[in-house]
Amino acid sequence: MSARFDNKNIIITGAGSGLGRAVALRLASEGAALVLVDLRAESLEQTRAQVQAQTPGARTVLVTADCSVEADVQRYVSEALAALGRIDGLYNNAGVEGKQNPITEYDSTEFDRVIKINLNGVFYGMKYVLPHLAKQGSGAIVNASSVGGIRAVPNQVGYGASKHAVAGMTKDAAIEYGQYGVSINAIAPGAIMTDMVIGSLKQIGGEDGWEDVGRQFVSVNPMRRFGDPAEVASLVSYLLSQEAVFINGAVIPIDGGQSSAY
Repeated sequence: MSARFDNKNIIITGAGSGLGRAVALRLASEGAALVLVDLRAESLEQTRAQVQAQTPGARTVLVTADCSVEADVQRYVSEALAALGRIDGLYNNAGVEGKQNPITEYDSTEFDRVIKINLNGVFYGMKYVLPHLAKQGSGAIVNASSVGGIRAVPNQVGYGASKHAVAGMTKDAAIEYGQYGVSINAIAPGAIMTDMVIGSLKQIGGEDGWEDVGRQFVSVNPMRRFGDPAEVASLVSYLLSQEAVFINGAVIPIDGGQSSAY
């Protein structure tokens, strides 16, 4: 019996850590060849090592690139095609939270940085991958929005603005490109236990108090816990697969139900 991603080539941005790494591990285990993109070459090597340890023989192509720079995105798409011949999917994952502050104290330079990475990077990824998917008449894109893209998150105006915009941009792309057999969706993770979430908790509670802040945060979650990156990887792999081809333009929360609470 063939694996779900046999003979499929998937690009993952932000693959050097967190949800990008978790998705790389999941997709490789299901047969995918991967183009792993990140700003940090060392982190990419660490992801590749973990992928190879779990799935010996998995094919991985590493591209060091800044997803907020349009020329870098063009380059990672070109390198993916040169190495693998075609692209079947993109997990548009690279992103940052940014520094926390009320709007009147939020640094404008920091706002621009968060928008460039979280929003422009997703736009560029779609802009340069979609022509190839449309031409072949198949493929899928999963964009990284957030619960912060469907609900307000105080003191994170740059993050909230970017993730709301990703959700809207996903819907625009979905209605434009569904006619070509391409599905485009976004995921909206809540508090998933990644280094980025730990960094956020440390901004609030400091090095000594962040774990208490985390326990308080999940105390109001219907499931009373943080999510696991592997759970997000399960959703992303499904949306990128042929099993989900008629799901298009959706923004899917994965947060234990917290965003549904009044």
